[in-house]
Amino acid sequence: MQNYVIERGSLENMELLVPLFDQYRVFYGQSSNPESARSFLRERLSRDESVVYLAVEGEGEAKRAAGFTQLYPSFSSVSMQRLWILNDLFVASPFRGKGIGSMLLETARDYAVTTGTKGLSLTTMKDNTTAQRLYEASGYVKDEEFYSYNLYFKN
Repeated sequence: MQNYVIERGSLENMELLVPLFDQYRVFYGQSSNPESARSFLRERLSRDESVVYLAVEGEGEAKRAAGFTQLYPSFSSVSMQRLWILNDLFVASPFRGKGIGSMLLETARDYAVTTGTKGLSLTTMKDNTTAQRLYEASGYVKDEEFYSYNLYFKN
């Protein structure tokens, strides 16, 4: 089995992150747009508005990114504590089934614990049963008490 290392996403490893982020967006029905992806990520990272972790293999020119997760900070008014929204988790097709998603989830968990937060929150599509199995195997509990609502505006 190949060894994967988890690295903190940064402006320095943007070229590894952008293709994965673009693939992730395509997975969710968006058009490929690497330049906009680069701009979006650069803005989030340079403003410290998100935390990204990358699963990588190899070194130097042979280094490849296998997957990533992105966390956004939030707060709970009821508990008066910070929490992290695990907004994005993606493993590229050739790397699936190798435990990378679990590694990324564990890294996100460790980060949330280290930063003293209430926990992690995430949502996924109802038909993404593969992701649901992974989340549940990692200790996430499906919310049966609350509904989620969204209000979106057209650009």
